Amino acid sequence: MEDSQIVQLYWDRDESAIPATAEKYGKYCTAIAKNITGSLEDAEECVNDTWLSAWNSIPPHRPAVLAAYLGRITRNLSLNRYRRNTAEKRSSGEMSAVFDELAECVSGRYDPTEEIETQELMDTINRFLETLPEGKRKIFVSRYWYADSVADIAARFGRKEGAVSMTLRRMRAQLRQYLLERGHSL
Repeated sequence: MEDSQIVQLYWDRDESAIPATAEKYGKYCTAIAKNITGSLEDAEECVNDTWLSAWNSIPPHRPAVLAAYLGRITRNLSLNRYRRNTAEKRSSGEMSAVFDELAECVSGRYDPTEEIETQELMDTINRFLETLPEGKRKIFVSRYWYADSVADIAARFGRKEGAVSMTLRRMRAQLRQYLLERGHSL
């Protein structure tokens, strides 16, 4: 089924929208959630919450790219689950590694009063990503958006793990420099 047809089912409040979404995007959303939470059980709960969130948000939203819309919902729900699960204990999962790697570039603190600065930071990071060749951009997004492991990225792009690690390290250094040059304090 085409994305436009699935979105129309949501707009029509047709309950078959959820099974159609699950059939087309279930594996995609589960992979995102599992990479972040580190648990298949938590991932399945996040994916089910994604379907509910999509049901509650379409309408009024009419996503242009359904996969990106669902991926973002899944990612946000999974990050919330991850934070809740690790509030009292330090995890050694993939998300901890991702956060540790990016900590040298971007502070992990968030203050709602700094929302404008946060949006400017996000815009700057997006502009940085636009400067990267497509292959490097895909590696960066795989690691820092989807929280894929270095081994998974290496396998997907036909590279050695060490080469992927080095590429990520260099891109983090480039990002750090890019942010500093544009006035972002780290």
